[in-house]
Amino acid sequence: MSRTVAPATTPVITQGAGRLSTLDRWLPVWIGLAMVAGLLLGRFVPALSDVLASMEVGGISVPIAIGLLVMMYPVLAKVRYDKVASVTGDKKLLVSSLVLNWLVGPALMFALAWIFLPDLPEFRTGLIIVGLARCIAMVVIWNDLACGDREAAAVLIAINSVFQVLAFSLLGYFYLTILPGWLGLDTAGLDISMGQIALNVLVFLGIPLVAGFASRLVGERTKGRTWYEDKFLPVIGPWALYGLLFTIVLLFALQGEAVTSDPLDVARIALPLLVYFAVMWGVGIVTGKTLGLGYAKSTTLAFTAAGNNFELAIAVAIATFGAASGQALAGVVGPLIEVPVLVGLVYVSLWIARRWFAVDPYATQVAEPAKVTP
Repeated sequence: MSRTVAPATTPVITQGAGRLSTLDRWLPVWIGLAMVAGLLLGRFVPALSDVLASMEVGGISVPIAIGLLVMMYPVLAKVRYDKVASVTGDKKLLVSSLVLNWLVGPALMFALAWIFLPDLPEFRTGLIIVGLARCIAMVVIWNDLACGDREAAAVLIAINSVFQVLAFSLLGYFYLTILPGWLGLDTAGLDISMGQIALNVLVFLGIPLVAGFASRLVGERTKGRTWYEDKFLPVIGPWALYGLLFTIVLLFALQGEAVTSDPLDVARIALPLLVYFAVMWGVGIVTGKTLGLGYAKSTTLAFTAAGNNFELAIAVAIATFGAASGQALAGVVGPLIEVPVLVGLVYVSLWIARRWFAVDPYATQVAEPAKVTP
């Protein structure tokens, strides 16, 4: 794509060829319908939630795992793995992501949980667990829809996975036992093994990551990059959203009765979550802009900071406190709030790309971004 040189004081925005597909444009509607369908199924077909809860292997729900694998594979198959090495050399991006994910995020959720839920210890503990589980799955969808940097997202997700295995249990002990004790607050326990967390990461990230890498490697070597990009990816692309919608239906069906039976409890849990997602995304996008990372990487930084691994949070809450516990309900309310909020932030990202970063967001995924010439 040719570069356009701007006259003095006029910013240039290069127009990209890509635009949201019909399926993507109506995404909020599909997600809303999936959430309603799941809640209704869980409420009026209680046997379904029992069946889904019983279909677990090693503490992992098989139907949800299938949905997440179908969701993640197409996006990870789009990643240009030959460009990952250049991403790892971006120290500003990597350091800022680690700080936001493992220092700011858990601390912010801890503070919000105690501010908004001082009298509800079960919900408070559930929110803190959500804050500790950094996103390694659904963020690939939000990042892709917002035209973030796919290669950067893959790297940051992989780093979060490693830190999740190593740090989740330690941070859980710190935020639920040590820090509340120092502050004279109530303490809680968290009994979760490193092996269980590693299994969760392996299933929800390892399998689709290996499949995506193998697809690009084999596809490009046998058919060439043009065929892979122009023929193969458009065929598998829509399956990411199909997997997303399938997963949402299952998640909300599992706790549909609990969510619809206690709307006031859900509202109290929802408020700190709303604040959390908005603040983390905002801090991420401002940090990226301040550090000069450009729109694509700033957006990736924002979404990987704001998203959470609700699959792990729910699994930990259920394994530690039981499926009917307040902690598990708080975990389920997580995606209930996260999904619509982050979908909304996708559209906010696309809007500020032009208003604040002076780039066409779609051009960032089809060509090198344009240089803004003052």
